[in-house]
Amino acid sequence: MQNNNTFKFEFVALMASLMSIVALSIDALLPGLAEIGDSLGVTNPNDNQLLITMIFLGLGFGQLLFGPLSDSFGRKPMVYIGFIVFIFASIICVTTKCFEMMIIGRILQGIGLSSPRSLALSIIRDSYSGDYMAKIISIVVMFFILVPVVAPTLGQFIIQLFNWEAVFYFNLIFGVIVMIWFWIRQPETLIKEKRIKFSSHLFIDGVREFFKYKEAVAFTLVSGFITGSFMVYLSTSQQIFQEQYNLADMFPYIFASLAISVGLATFLNSRFVVKYGMMRIAYSAAIGYAIISILYVILFSSGKNPSIYVLLGFFALQFFAVGFLFGNLRALAMQPLGHIAGIGAAINGFLSTVMAVPIANYIGGFVKTSVLPLFIGFSIFGILSLLVFIVLKRITVYK
Repeated sequence: MQNNNTFKFEFVALMASLMSIVALSIDALLPGLAEIGDSLGVTNPNDNQLLITMIFLGLGFGQLLFGPLSDSFGRKPMVYIGFIVFIFASIICVTTKCFEMMIIGRILQGIGLSSPRSLALSIIRDSYSGDYMAKIISIVVMFFILVPVVAPTLGQFIIQLFNWEAVFYFNLIFGVIVMIWFWIRQPETLIKEKRIKFSSHLFIDGVREFFKYKEAVAFTLVSGFITGSFMVYLSTSQQIFQEQYNLADMFPYIFASLAISVGLATFLNSRFVVKYGMMRIAYSAAIGYAIISILYVILFSSGKNPSIYVLLGFFALQFFAVGFLFGNLRALAMQPLGHIAGIGAAINGFLSTVMAVPIANYIGGFVKTSVLPLFIGFSIFGILSLLVFIVLKRITVYK
């Protein structure tokens, strides 16, 4: 168990690595989406987006299983079980010749990876609280962001050297290394005295407890809005840069440069959050997120794409705001849930992801010849996020 104000680099690096298995499984595959689709007989290029969004669906539902069980049996056993599911799902992905079976494999990958991804947050919540918890989460996310910086380039290199199946094998090897590290170096953070006795109504009781805290519910909604609109970018970025802008060779580098924008914001957040507070910073970032996207919609309402440099400028500003939102939103939602950190992180992750997947699938269907639908999505969900903040702040003032 960490002290409330003690920073340990290895702990942060390990938590970031647990979460990074997810990012690697998503971002390293981006350069190969078209090739995978062709290999599996996909005729509609938009269907390739499902290889990205469906893993998020698995991530959402898997947390509902592993989160509550971790509150009863501890964090570490559930992480191991999740990784076993991930191995099984990866075998499906590399052996199938059917696109539908590949989608099932990706969903199962998401279910398996939901364990290390969400339980990393539970372990952090077991160990820290308050604005210092937000600081730790921001630093973890900052390291986590390094994966999208290098993953597409790495994925493209692996595909060119071998084939797209090799990306799945690389992810497995990376995951095994992280699991061994986790097994050897990370102690169990949920001591037996604080575990919740397993029962058939464990989940129902946890859900009831979660919804008692309006802050947890509100910030989970905002997480869903932001994650959903950002997921549209993840699932359509390959189409935008390779097909709309004919920059296939530059795609990994463009993707990496935009990921740096998120990473810089999370780094700055880790420096400022203890001083200014996670609520104030997240509220300001939500305002920026909405304003930037609305400005793009106004300037390019015709639907004609701007130059690549203008687009990258808007993306960089948009994702800079995202960097201040991701860690703080999770920390704000988890703050009142320390006594049910496992199921709390699970419900938070489930609801935000289940909201995000249909948002991404729906808006992504419109991103064919123009980037405008993407920024319309940013605008709508930026405004909705801002409204949630305003309502919550008023309720708090008049409470």
